[in-house]
Amino acid sequence: MNKALTRRGVLATAGAATLAAPFVRGAFAAGQLKVGFWDHWVPGANDVLTKLCNAWAAKEKVDLAIDFITSNGDKLLITIAGEREARSGHDILAISNWNVRDKADALEPVDDVVKALVATNGAPPHVAEMLGKEDGHWVAVPTCVGSQSKPPCGRIDLLKQHAGLDVQKMYPAGGAPDKELVDHWTWDAFLDAAEKCAKAGYPFGMPLGTTSDSYDWVSARLRAGGATLVDAQGNIAVKSDATRQVLQWFQKLVPNLPADVFAWDDAGNNKWLIAGKGALIMNPPSAWAVAVRDAPPIGEQLWTFPSPKGPQGRFDPFIGYFWGIWQFSQNKAAAKSLLTYLLQPEAIGQLVAASKGYDIPPYEKMHDFPTWAEVGPPKGTIYNYPPRGDVQLSLASEPAPPKIAQQISTQATAVKMVAQCTQGGMSIDKAIDWAANELEGFMRS
Repeated sequence: MNKALTRRGVLATAGAATLAAPFVRGAFAAGQLKVGFWDHWVPGANDVLTKLCNAWAAKEKVDLAIDFITSNGDKLLITIAGEREARSGHDILAISNWNVRDKADALEPVDDVVKALVATNGAPPHVAEMLGKEDGHWVAVPTCVGSQSKPPCGRIDLLKQHAGLDVQKMYPAGGAPDKELVDHWTWDAFLDAAEKCAKAGYPFGMPLGTTSDSYDWVSARLRAGGATLVDAQGNIAVKSDATRQVLQWFQKLVPNLPADVFAWDDAGNNKWLIAGKGALIMNPPSAWAVAVRDAPPIGEQLWTFPSPKGPQGRFDPFIGYFWGIWQFSQNKAAAKSLLTYLLQPEAIGQLVAASKGYDIPPYEKMHDFPTWAEVGPPKGTIYNYPPRGDVQLSLASEPAPPKIAQQISTQATAVKMVAQCTQGGMSIDKAIDWAANELEGFMRS
């Protein structure tokens, strides 16, 4: 869904979003600017971003046009690829994950913008640097809008009743986690809880299709178990005992999942939870936000908390969004000014609040906004959504080199490997051989 807006059409409302603090700007920022933002899942989030943009445009005398481009049906990816090929379109475009590195040769360097933001907001996490830097230079600006993690979101009542798991005690809002409970929150404990909830008629909604939600959580599970498809040097590393052990775990899990998880799209797990059919999914807070609106009795029972721990640690799946400026932009100075404005702390706080805490600012000093502790019901439901404590962020297909990692993610190789030995009739060793053959093909392409 595209929603085009111009500064002149809404100039009267711009003052409502004016920030209290000054930002880096100058007389250079004038003329026209076209921006393509990701169309947010959370209702109302686009409106606040629009107000902020128009406040900036009013001050800078810029004729600003905004499009919100859905990621459904890969429309945003198609837009990115089309504009790069045509060398025309938006001046600024939202780009996620490995697509930044893939399009680096067509993006304007933004070291100056990121350096200024880091001085105020703190450093980005290593996963953002992996995605946003090419040859040591930033080619896109890490943004909070769309950046997310995908930890478990579970039903307080069902997990307590059927699995004996008190998630509020384990990870309370505003307080320290219960160390004993946290130490026992492992992927084996996850499997045990999944089996118990499935027997009670509330299976976990863990997608296993060729979608982002699927390969993000599967990648995090592999990483926690020490399994890697391709290492940082580009060597195929899937043939390992660690991979075999994780696949054995999946063979135990899959019979306890809904039968159609291999066909789910990225909305499948959300719908499963909101409909009251399951006890847990792994997702950003969009499912909770919609449940509170459309199914309040369920929304009031949802609690977000960190992923289980494996031998290599506790990893939450991560998706990083960036705002890139095309080299063919005719107004790069205005583009940099707008991005600087939108990522000041005051603006970030408004964007986090508008997304009901969905957006995670990829800067180390920006994780203390009150939204995560205050939103509800239940109050504090997403306090543990931003990564804290021993939580590490997992980037799908990491640590493979970018070109290979993008293909692994796009083809959902890890998920297909799981499917081969749980639904396709292959042994674990045959499934690993199949994956290795696929990876060899990526190396040749």
